Amino acid sequence: MADRYQKFTSRGAGAVVAKRLGLPRPARLERYRPGQPVARGPVVLGGAPGGRLHKTLRELLDAVGAETVPADAAGAAAEPSVRAGALVFDATGIDSSAGLRALYDFLHPRMRELAPCGRVVVVGTPPEDAAGTGEAVAQRALEGFTRSVGKELRNGSTAHLLLVAPGAEGGVESTLRFALSARSAYVSGQALRITGTAPVPRTADWERPLAGRTAMVTGASRGIGAVVAETLHRDGARVVCLDVAAQRAELAAVAARSGGGALELDITSADAGDRLAAYLDEHHAGVDVVVHNAGITRDKTLGRMSADQWDAVVGVNLTAVETLTARLLGDGLLRADGRIVCTSSISGIAGNVGQTNYAASKAGLIGYVRATATAPAAAGRGVTVNAVAPGFIETRMTATVPLVIREAGRRMNSLKQGGLPVDVAEAVAYLAAPGSGAVTGQVLRVCGQALLGA
Repeated sequence: MADRYQKFTSRGAGAVVAKRLGLPRPARLERYRPGQPVARGPVVLGGAPGGRLHKTLRELLDAVGAETVPADAAGAAAEPSVRAGALVFDATGIDSSAGLRALYDFLHPRMRELAPCGRVVVVGTPPEDAAGTGEAVAQRALEGFTRSVGKELRNGSTAHLLLVAPGAEGGVESTLRFALSARSAYVSGQALRITGTAPVPRTADWERPLAGRTAMVTGASRGIGAVVAETLHRDGARVVCLDVAAQRAELAAVAARSGGGALELDITSADAGDRLAAYLDEHHAGVDVVVHNAGITRDKTLGRMSADQWDAVVGVNLTAVETLTARLLGDGLLRADGRIVCTSSISGIAGNVGQTNYAASKAGLIGYVRATATAPAAAGRGVTVNAVAPGFIETRMTATVPLVIREAGRRMNSLKQGGLPVDVAEAVAYLAAPGSGAVTGQVLRVCGQALLGA
């Protein structure tokens, strides 16, 4: 659905009125187009003394074709006139609260010089992996710092925190590419942990990282699910599109665009696991990526909610995920080094009036992701398990939301606008990529840094 307010305030008289009244002026976000550079402009690279990732970051920036502008030890730009596309800072060397000053020294003179839709990327160490109390304090401080920077940025720019565990340096590239690129247009203020120490397979073609792989997307006939299927296919995957028989025509159309097949299936039926397993075994001899996107709402306040409304939502959104995944893992149909991505929601993080059933199911998915990521059936075979948590996304469903509530959903985030289905799809594709093998048990919010929730 078109955001008329954004269009009105972007130019001419609307822009003048919004500026004079102090109204939010949502920037036009630069979204990914195949073939475009990872970084939109020069990348200024800095770091605190003693950082362990500076060399790795420099090598990765060279690998992605970025023009890297070094910063000297004092944090001043070697070329201060450069309007940077990204500011990248290695904070792994900060081991005390006093050392946090290095962040200020690096970013303070450059924040206003960041290009529109630019990126700030801070790289640190997971606090639980810190060598001592001082380092743990300083590294935990990075999260509050980065979230605040994300809220201060303007013109569509975003901030990211990458927490890289010692030994996981070889798994940084996929996440750094995502953070720097237009794929992360509607992600900001989030912390991502790169923790896996096993070797990450080399990606031969970053434009088509899923080439030769088979993916399955539930709820694929429309909305976010359809765009996820198309995006995974863009990245090289054959996509099995799954939805209920009532969506037959739309499902077939999406499947035709996604290079795979269409499977009509009620994922809550007693034989759903058998039918899914038989289909994947017969047609694809297994699957590499499973995206649990299917979801429904039956909104009522708890006192007015029927048992059927409760059961339907929990059954589709959560129980079916548990049942189908157990079957795929148990039968070995999800191949080694596979990827599982679940669609949660910020409602599962912050809660919402009239959505006790929905919020419970989406919070349950977060618990499921974190528990399954470390379970032998997944971790023992190199399978990663992650979730995306969308905020206000412009879909047919949100188009029916009352105007005042819809406008609040759009504006109550750092980017002052709703996201698009492709924003969720890009996050799913990042987590589904072979190069993201060091990222597991994570919940990535795709919400423009919504003001609700953690």
